[in-house]
Amino acid sequence: MPELSKRVQTFTDSVIRRMTRISDEYGAINLSQGFPDFDPPKEIMDALAEAAYKGPHQYSVTFGAPNFREALAQKQGKAIHRAIDPNKEIVVTCGGTEAMMCAMMTICNPGDKVMVFSPFYENYGADAILSGADPIYIPLIPPEYEFDITLVEQGFRDGAKAIIVCNPSNPCGKVFRRDELMAIGELAVRYDAFVVTDEVYEHMVYAPNKHICMASLPGMYEHTITCNSLSKTYSITGWRLGYLIGPEKVFEAAKKVHDFLTVGAAAPLQEAATVGLKFSDEYYEKLLQTYTEKRNYFLKGLDKIGLKHNVPQGTYFVLIDISDFLELPQFPGFSDLEFCEWMIKNIGVAAVPGSSFFKEDVNHLIRLHFAREKKTLDEALCRLEKMKECFRSY
Repeated sequence: MPELSKRVQTFTDSVIRRMTRISDEYGAINLSQGFPDFDPPKEIMDALAEAAYKGPHQYSVTFGAPNFREALAQKQGKAIHRAIDPNKEIVVTCGGTEAMMCAMMTICNPGDKVMVFSPFYENYGADAILSGADPIYIPLIPPEYEFDITLVEQGFRDGAKAIIVCNPSNPCGKVFRRDELMAIGELAVRYDAFVVTDEVYEHMVYAPNKHICMASLPGMYEHTITCNSLSKTYSITGWRLGYLIGPEKVFEAAKKVHDFLTVGAAAPLQEAATVGLKFSDEYYEKLLQTYTEKRNYFLKGLDKIGLKHNVPQGTYFVLIDISDFLELPQFPGFSDLEFCEWMIKNIGVAAVPGSSFFKEDVNHLIRLHFAREKKTLDEALCRLEKMKECFRSY
């Protein structure tokens, strides 16, 4: 057989999705892959039922159905604080995953450098490599996951074409402050570079933190590609509806990349989801209230069990410190991946090993999520309680 691409030899398959497959095999509660176990809003489901019979069922415009783009422009224009041209500044993609890949392939040439904050959503490094770029990792320092702006400037000095900013950040839940975003933006302008943002958790930001779109900051719209998705906001992760927003020059290039990657997102799903994009502010306020309650409830349960964790400022993820467990003789030399596999088989709860998110040598963290009904969270906490037996048996 001829040699395969060297690119695909430099990263693994998705550890997150791998954990879901193992979880399904053993019937565990899946707190690894971040998707809810409750239905989307009824209005969206009703619209989908109608679209099933009335259509559209054929290709829409490749870069997004006109009514879908118009609704996106209205909604996101409020967040970016400017009018968005739905015909010249939005490309609809097959999920936020394609939006990020499309953005990277639009701006990167082979040999370019792209900065990525660590910890990071696992796709970013692979996206850089697949687009021919070399990732430069900038550490976020716990417990608040702050960063050294001098390292960002050094990355730009070393020729970085772009920096990826996930805000709020998966997996650590960091919400970037205005001063942090301003500092990054000023460097991007000074070195004539791009900021590629992933803002899929924009409506899950817990008080007193506030979500700020990078593209809304002074002088940043021309330097920012905003990637986003409907998956988390409307609980439709399986619909794979994402988009990117950027200046017209970026749009013209990105729509060509998207056209040859996937042709277009599903037409009937765009039709149905347009209803959600027109929801009033009340929907997003209730969504935040729901996830705030879930976060507080789940963290309180973890505290009662005695599991060490961070307090996420945004997203629906929490990092658990398993250092004390890894020191026990029951887990001789265990990696975090082996510990997660043990959890699935013996505790019945699926997590993601933290090492899949960090460039640094991190083996003591695992990620759980709380996008679940209360009864599911209760059962998960009940099962996690059994982890105390590890200490009692020692």
